[in-house]
Amino acid sequence: MAQHTFHIPVMGTAFTVDTPLKIAKYGIASVISIVDDDLLERMRAYWARRRGRAYAPIEKDLKADSRARRTAAYLDLVDELVREDFEALRTAPLEPGSELWRYLALLPDASPLRRAWERWQEAEGAERAALEREIRAGLAPGRVEVNVMTKVDKPNFVGREPLPVEYNDAHAALRGFAESTLEGVLVLSAGFNARLYSYMANFAGFFADEAGRIRKQIALKVSDARSALTQGKFLAKKGLWVSEYRVESGLNCGGHAFASQGYLMGPILEELKSKRDEIVASLFEIYKKALQKLGRPVPSGPPEVRFTAQGGVGTAEEHAMLRERYGLDTVGWGSPFLLVPEVTVVDERTRRDLSAAGEEDLYLSGASPLGVPFNVMRGASIEALNRKWYEEGHPGSPCPKGHLEFNTEFTERPICTASRNYQHRKIQQLKALGLSEDAYRREIEKLLEKQCLCTGLAEPAHLEYRFPPQMKETGVSVCPGPNLAYFSGERTLEEMVDHIYGRRPLALEANRPHVFVKELRLYADYLRRVVAGEFGTDRDRTPEAVAAFRVNLAAGARYYLERLEELGLGPWKEELESFAAQPA
Repeated sequence: MAQHTFHIPVMGTAFTVDTPLKIAKYGIASVISIVDDDLLERMRAYWARRRGRAYAPIEKDLKADSRARRTAAYLDLVDELVREDFEALRTAPLEPGSELWRYLALLPDASPLRRAWERWQEAEGAERAALEREIRAGLAPGRVEVNVMTKVDKPNFVGREPLPVEYNDAHAALRGFAESTLEGVLVLSAGFNARLYSYMANFAGFFADEAGRIRKQIALKVSDARSALTQGKFLAKKGLWVSEYRVESGLNCGGHAFASQGYLMGPILEELKSKRDEIVASLFEIYKKALQKLGRPVPSGPPEVRFTAQGGVGTAEEHAMLRERYGLDTVGWGSPFLLVPEVTVVDERTRRDLSAAGEEDLYLSGASPLGVPFNVMRGASIEALNRKWYEEGHPGSPCPKGHLEFNTEFTERPICTASRNYQHRKIQQLKALGLSEDAYRREIEKLLEKQCLCTGLAEPAHLEYRFPPQMKETGVSVCPGPNLAYFSGERTLEEMVDHIYGRRPLALEANRPHVFVKELRLYADYLRRVVAGEFGTDRDRTPEAVAAFRVNLAAGARYYLERLEELGLGPWKEELESFAAQPA
């Protein structure tokens, strides 16, 4: 059972790369991205040396499975150090100033463990001793989770020789987790990948043992109840149980934004809540048959299933509303933790800029080479670097890592649209088209918007820990959600956790809208940009598609109007009425 009612989602590749090493001992769950094995290897070297462990480098050699081996080695170290730190905390004195005291002080007020601690402070003698035993027995570390973006599964080559599919990026990262000692959670995001999902069945850790325990749990980021059921069925047929369904707002989030067709968070969570028992029951029947066919142990009842959500939550009231109204096990708090140095890896300049950023500074861009809308902060150092490269006559990144090589516009073998290889070819093509000066400039600006996310999202760790440079020049990419615009100032772990639980609310910007209202505004703006040709496809801009999008937005607004007071939406009644009345 989770000790806290919030979790910290994955952020970029560097921002949460060692977060579990800092806060898992306090019972807080967090997620590591395992897309970048170069970064993981450098993090392993750093933490091994810092904690007095032997370190033997694993050189990059795709044929020798270095990507999976590096991933496993880092996760093994994380597992070892989290266990060590938690054991030291568990046996620490129960007194002010100790790590154990801090653990208990961070817990939510309703936690049975916190209540036992509060009684312990008033008790004496045998009662006090019994309560201390109860407290120590109830301690547990936070879950260590790892994230794999299913889309980031490019094939790899040695020279011109393609390697087998199991050496694809996402496959190798998954294998690294599967072969590590870590008993954690694999969070799969960015959509359905049948080949990758099927690959999980090769590893025993994803199956329940005789006692019904699943050492390597699976969590899916899903868009709605239908997505949860469809993906859950696919895995259940292979004897694999999904332990968590994690709903993320399509737009009110950090990083890549996988926008829905105007379907909003509230109605999505309402449907998921109403169908939760039905989904679990139907999946369990499929799961049992698959286990019987495989000759594996069959549990008497469904294993644990958690339902969680994340995206734009910013107050204790919203946190409580989401949990109580929709029955969520935990709620994700991501971007605000970028302002907490003891939790996330952010270089000093970037954290200062994030603290000062307002609504206009955090926006949805075309920066990702994946072609998916991507949340960024205006003025991040990588923007200036892109322009500098262009003005010096060698636009684009040298592309030292190549995790986002998916474009075949000019080459048979995929390359990255942020790379020098692609951008040089694209500029030559644009020059040959005979465009007007304005049209040519617009196309160049689109090109310069592309960011080398492989290096840019890893750069904060290189700056913070003084790692060797990734290449001659590197800028920082940062991908906060829009909600960060309302937070400011560097914060401690205690300050942020007390804000989440309403014990000491932080002073947020006065113009901050409710989490549901913000998402509605973001979708309205997104539709405008789709119609203008900034995002989406020609199919998304057809009258029928635009009308359907508007119908869904209006239906979502009506849902909120019917539950104004229950959801805390009273101050935004007129705005919601305006959205609800919009014609298709």
